Amino acid sequence: MLGIEFINHRIIEAVEKANREFHHANLEIYNIWISDMVFEWHWWVNLGLSILPWLLWIRFRKKDSTHRLLYAGFVVLIISSFLDMLGMTLGLWGYSTKVIPIIPPYFPWDFSLIPVIAMLFYQIKPNVKPLFKAVLFSLLSSFVSQPFFAWLQFYNPKHWEHYYSFPIFIMVYLAGYWFLQRDNFNRLTNCGNQGGE
Repeated sequence: MLGIEFINHRIIEAVEKANREFHHANLEIYNIWISDMVFEWHWWVNLGLSILPWLLWIRFRKKDSTHRLLYAGFVVLIISSFLDMLGMTLGLWGYSTKVIPIIPPYFPWDFSLIPVIAMLFYQIKPNVKPLFKAVLFSLLSSFVSQPFFAWLQFYNPKHWEHYYSFPIFIMVYLAGYWFLQRDNFNRLTNCGNQGGE
């Protein structure tokens, strides 16, 4: 019509080709999941790691701080998920199992274990210095959890050393802690009325 070419057709075709290959790879993963993963012992462990931490948190959370803890936990979840997605995309590490083929393989870690453990750390002994707790959280995550799950072959640190994760887990924990401490929220009432009536 106007003769405007917003995106080069060669780029569009290349992206479409890559998307078809990505779709084909997902179908292969689905077939592997159906034939070799689902209901195997590692699948049950992943399912348990996805659900049990939340059940424990519901039972042992500080009930009067539920929303504040969830807010901080959600921040930890978002940051850790983004970093995991980035690391997998760059080929630095990978995961060998999936709970459900259409969700990321790091679901049990980033959507359950990491945020729930962080929330439990936030509420236990809240007067302990956050940096001390962040270092402890990072030590457990980097030098206990990662090597253990690598040993189980759930996690494959292809081009990643566990000690690389140490400062990252400290920052993730402290980011969640910073949001945990926010108390300047106002209730959203009369949103359309700026006059304050």
